[in-house]
Amino acid sequence: MLSDFDYELPDELIARHPTPERDGARMLVVRREGPLEHATFRELPQFLRPDDLLVLNDTRVIKARLRGRKTETGGEIEILLDRPLGGGRWLALGNASKGFREDQSLTLAGRPARVAAVGAEARLTIDFGDSDPLALAESDGELPLPPYLDRSPQASDTERYQTIFARTPGAVAAPTAGLHFTPQTFETLRARGIRTAFLTLQVGPGTFLPVRAEKVAEHRMLEERYAIDAALAQAFAAAPRVIAVGTTVTRALESAVDAAGALRVGEGLTELFIRPGHRFQAVDGLLTNFHLPRSTLLMLVSALAGRERVLAAYREAVARRYRFFSYGDCCLFLP
Repeated sequence: MLSDFDYELPDELIARHPTPERDGARMLVVRREGPLEHATFRELPQFLRPDDLLVLNDTRVIKARLRGRKTETGGEIEILLDRPLGGGRWLALGNASKGFREDQSLTLAGRPARVAAVGAEARLTIDFGDSDPLALAESDGELPLPPYLDRSPQASDTERYQTIFARTPGAVAAPTAGLHFTPQTFETLRARGIRTAFLTLQVGPGTFLPVRAEKVAEHRMLEERYAIDAALAQAFAAAPRVIAVGTTVTRALESAVDAAGALRVGEGLTELFIRPGHRFQAVDGLLTNFHLPRSTLLMLVSALAGRERVLAAYREAVARRYRFFSYGDCCLFLP
């Protein structure tokens, strides 16, 4: 039940701004057995083994929030880009006081567009015609900070709400566990014989959608694009232990692994909803930030480490005044 994944969080523990230094976060270490350990992110390599494989998400957040108007009425609208469909069409989430209708004319960032289709959960297909949505986003879009930050983007967010290894544009939210990494982190990992590899999962607007069904199994994830290359598949095959950096990496790996335990190379779409009862085939451990109550991300972590163990760790983090969510502290879940 949805209420099984709830916990109390004082508002002042929501990290609405990043730490002065990327790697300045605290880190709660949670093993399947034994006491919780309190550390810092800079100590991450000390908790890993030589030949561990850390997998990270190299997606790059785009300025996916476009504002505009309905051409006929002048009503204000907001569009959150999701993913390209080809032929100038994109999936998006739409927000307007009176909703949208099929074939409705829009003006977005000063350019004409059209609602080609209206789906469930305010999901739209937008036809941008000859316009390039990515170029529009770059020139006139807004960085889509998570709603719980409760503020507008600032100049510093352009850098800090992006990992230092981001290279493949298309995400509407950052893979936040990766925000802590610095060049020094990677140097220390290499010196200890800990390997790193990358995949791409384009985090979509579904990451902001709440779970509304009390019966968790009734919730449906929105599709997200991912890509696995041969270098990752080879490193994965040789790794004695795989540590995912973030829930996005976890979902991509668990979606791409085949029945024989190998990663399928190539691109794909995933709607995988990882919740307790899921049998992990690709991931042994997880570095991740603290997640919202009743969220699919908290359910994913609970599937890996056990719901009661996770909620006990969260209660400890609240008691110790850890910082929560995208710009907050992190958790390392180990076998």
